[in-house]
Amino acid sequence: MIDTHMHADSRSSEDFEKMYTAGIDIAITCSYYPYKIENELILLNHLNRILEYDTKRAREYGLDLKVALGIHPTNPVENPKIIYENLYKWIENKQIVAIGEIGLEDLTDIEIATFKKQLDIADETNSKVIIHTPRKNKKEVLAEILDILPQHLDEKQAVIDHINPNVVKDAINTDCMLGLTVQPQKMTKEEAIGILDEYGFDKFLLNSDMSNKPSDPLSVPKTIRELTKLGYGKENIEKISYKNAKEFFNI
Repeated sequence: MIDTHMHADSRSSEDFEKMYTAGIDIAITCSYYPYKIENELILLNHLNRILEYDTKRAREYGLDLKVALGIHPTNPVENPKIIYENLYKWIENKQIVAIGEIGLEDLTDIEIATFKKQLDIADETNSKVIIHTPRKNKKEVLAEILDILPQHLDEKQAVIDHINPNVVKDAINTDCMLGLTVQPQKMTKEEAIGILDEYGFDKFLLNSDMSNKPSDPLSVPKTIRELTKLGYGKENIEKISYKNAKEFFNI
């Protein structure tokens, strides 16, 4: 199994052990800092910690932790040049599988400018992107994302994450992959299964979005086991449990 979106820097090593024991072989950890970032060097230190330290922690418990790095919409900085320079380096050295998570939260000017720049870097380097959608005003913010995205990047290079039953219709006809986050306060496994039942398994990725907020490190295997118990076909279960992610991220 693959958990396609988590935040390893905010989780314990015991969570990695639980995930691996439950059948998760690979997870993708994304950048997000839950506190105010004063300057770009603090942000760069956060990103390097994910890349160099958290991957090592996870590996000690058997979990192959892949990395997505970028400027999260809640972490914009006034002088992001050094972050962009390092993104080019990480991409060239094949140290990251995507730029992420990026996106929009409050639709501020600095968020939008940062989002557009990172999409342009992805376009220039033929990289994948993981796009955040917020808990609040999700429909409004998603509409803005869907307007901006195709002006800067081929939709086939993007996964729009944290899709839920309220907005899935707005994104289903794009060329993006769509991320289903099974997490307390976001979406239940029953709601995720309802989306898969209605729209099929081809366009979706599954994740826990484990972070400093209430989270379940086993939400991905629990959802997969529920699909198995309900009698969904092996081919579809394999798509959502790992095949779609392997193909999209080339991992």
